[in-house]
Amino acid sequence: MKHAFLWIAFVLLVAQPGGRVQLEDPFDVLITGGRIVDGSGAPWYRADVGIRDGRIAAIGKLAGQPARKTISAEGMVVAPGFVDMMGGSSYPLLVDPASAQSKLRQGITTMLVGEGGSPAPQSPATAAEDSAGGLRITWQTYAEYFRLLEQKGVGLNVVHNVGAAQVRRIVVGEADRKPTPAELDRMKELVAEAMRDGAVGLSTALIYPPGAYATTEEIIELARTAAEYAGVYFTHMRNESGALLEAIEETIRIGREASIPVHIYHLKAAGQQNWPLMAQAIGRIAEARRQGVDVTADIYPYIRNGIGLRSFIHPRHYAQGDAAFLPRLTDPDLRHRLRQEIENDASWENWYVHVGRDWNNVLISAVGEGVRRDLQGLSMQQAAERLGVDPWTAFFDLVRQGPVFVAPRSMNEEQKHLALRAPFVAICTDAAPIHAEAAGKALGQSFHPRAFGAFARVLAKYVREDRVISLEEAIQKMTSLPANRLRLYDRGRLSPGLRADVVVFDPERVQDTATFTKPLSYSEGFVYVLVNGQPVIEQNRWTGVLPGTVIRHRR
Repeated sequence: MKHAFLWIAFVLLVAQPGGRVQLEDPFDVLITGGRIVDGSGAPWYRADVGIRDGRIAAIGKLAGQPARKTISAEGMVVAPGFVDMMGGSSYPLLVDPASAQSKLRQGITTMLVGEGGSPAPQSPATAAEDSAGGLRITWQTYAEYFRLLEQKGVGLNVVHNVGAAQVRRIVVGEADRKPTPAELDRMKELVAEAMRDGAVGLSTALIYPPGAYATTEEIIELARTAAEYAGVYFTHMRNESGALLEAIEETIRIGREASIPVHIYHLKAAGQQNWPLMAQAIGRIAEARRQGVDVTADIYPYIRNGIGLRSFIHPRHYAQGDAAFLPRLTDPDLRHRLRQEIENDASWENWYVHVGRDWNNVLISAVGEGVRRDLQGLSMQQAAERLGVDPWTAFFDLVRQGPVFVAPRSMNEEQKHLALRAPFVAICTDAAPIHAEAAGKALGQSFHPRAFGAFARVLAKYVREDRVISLEEAIQKMTSLPANRLRLYDRGRLSPGLRADVVVFDPERVQDTATFTKPLSYSEGFVYVLVNGQPVIEQNRWTGVLPGTVIRHRR
């Protein structure tokens, strides 16, 4: 009886007004008064969020509880940190940690890296080829690369996959041929090593050499290796236009025969004549899911895509590598033959056909060293006029001088609506991190506005203005859906015990400000962003702290 009395007295001493009990240490961060959109797709509700030791410690009526830092979220939405399903490269984070701002200032707290190529593995030859822009590649494995990233510090969480084209470059080179059985075994060994080091899966980019030279059977073999480590197969498919449905069938086949989940990067139906295929594509993916094939996809919310200008030439011409082909573009006869092929052959991923055979529909988004910087932001037609030549001469000259990145107008709004309404479609930027203030030094990076505004644009245009999907649906596509795809089961939702990646934004003010003529412009309305419980954006400003982690996938 005495012990019972003492326990009741203790509870009365620690009880807080309103029936709340404080038995823990103070919260590191307490977010009060916001509308919680928890990432699950459930309707929003109002509550406070307490964070301690990098995790969500409590959700409920917590106002007044002791906290080292309190954030008022009145009038704002509190959501899990966003996950970018195609974040380009992590190299910029290694060169300049401030480049994380292009992600963080639109609410992204985790990004996936890799699309055919990948930072590892490396050979002496690929390391020499890839060292550029202030980066010197000194590593061979992901284990070594991950240590370098951690030593440098990263502002957001980073997940990597291993590129099929990368292992092909190491073993086969740039040639358009099948690997020998021994070479294929070596490629599989490199995939296995990367998976053991922490890669989350295998990626392909099947329109770019040398990835375009891989057969379906070769990819299945590599995907089977990734599947042994509970990996995922990510793909920029072999075709995103007239043969879109055939490309989806190939992707589904790889998933089925390799027994591996599949994710399709930046799903689209490029080319006006192909726009009706988008509904069929979404229907085919939905049917595959009903049949038990685990397929998801992502999109970026723009009707212009971003590619290298060299992609306007059939990939077979690069079969012996850039060094062998590009110097030949000075030959007038070769230029004539290539022009005839580009103008008349629609049997391949022909971007000139996709833009209606009109150079006005091709914007130059970025140029590399050796190419005139004043061409950025112009259409190819305008660039030709500035250079004082015809568009085809400008095209071949720029491909030869390169690199040049362009934004073809190849999509329409209807297909974006269809994709956003599909429950298995997530969001991506399809762009590497960029430090806007230092971007003038970063020659050769692609400055598509999606790098700075993709996630904000979904919330501003497709949720608030056009009402294509609800706020809860949009947040789910940015959080739990991609987190589950990446096996990040402790992120992507707001729930006690999970990692405290949190975004606090004003739903009425959130806005993308980057455009094709002014792409280096941060999004607005993201008042606070926390990574692993630490504020990285505070009152719309970057704090400079680097609390992100290199997330290693484990079986």
